[in-house]
Amino acid sequence: MPRFDNQTVLVTGGAGGQGSSHVRAFHAEGANVVIGGIDAERGAALADELGTRARFVHLDVTDESSWSAAVLAAESAFGALNVLVNNAGVQNPPATIENTERATWSRILDVNLTGTFLGIKAAAPALRRAGGGAIVNVASTMGLGGTAHYAPYVAGKWAVRGLTQTAALELGRDHIRVNTIHPGVISTSFIHEPAAGAVAAIADFYSPEPFAVPRLGEPTEVSRLLLFLTSSDASFITGSEYVIDGGLLLGPALQAETATV
Repeated sequence: MPRFDNQTVLVTGGAGGQGSSHVRAFHAEGANVVIGGIDAERGAALADELGTRARFVHLDVTDESSWSAAVLAAESAFGALNVLVNNAGVQNPPATIENTERATWSRILDVNLTGTFLGIKAAAPALRRAGGGAIVNVASTMGLGGTAHYAPYVAGKWAVRGLTQTAALELGRDHIRVNTIHPGVISTSFIHEPAAGAVAAIADFYSPEPFAVPRLGEPTEVSRLLLFLTSSDASFITGSEYVIDGGLLLGPALQAETATV
């Protein structure tokens, strides 16, 4: 039997590169999927493609009333909400701290951190009504170390870690598990297209060649980890962090030609 039969999953940024992969993966495992996002054209097209077990809801993650409406839409359409995936995120154009505009700082933290906070706040009562469930917050390997020129993004993703662990402590007795995943460089438009205000994409200056798994990650690989963490297979896991980066954080790997010396 599919792992998510009769369960409803809300994915923010659900029409994007990683988000659409997550939506498809949950749907393939039997879930009702609620595609939250601001791109109505792409979100509605994905919902139409998937059929009756899918809905698109307009969701601005920085707006508390938008969150309330999205959770209500999920419960109204499918009877309950069982899983929240806080996937929506934006990247700042590269700049030193001294050259980062206050408006850029605020915008990145509003989406990546406050949006995650508002999601937990809005979804927790619905998950409680459903008898429990799971929340996964999508952070980043940039939340596990410093990265020059990306202070707003780094700061937000670091903060998501503490928010996740606090939520896990607060919601555990309600049978709601809360975990974080930290993707590395995943092959999506987020990597291959410049951030708003930037002139180059991350893929233009990043090469995976030195690392243990010398390639970009695929969205489906992140989706498989997400399915595990939100399933009953992970029933004893909460407040934990999972890195999926092909060894990026480990640093350069021993090259094959020197491995036998």
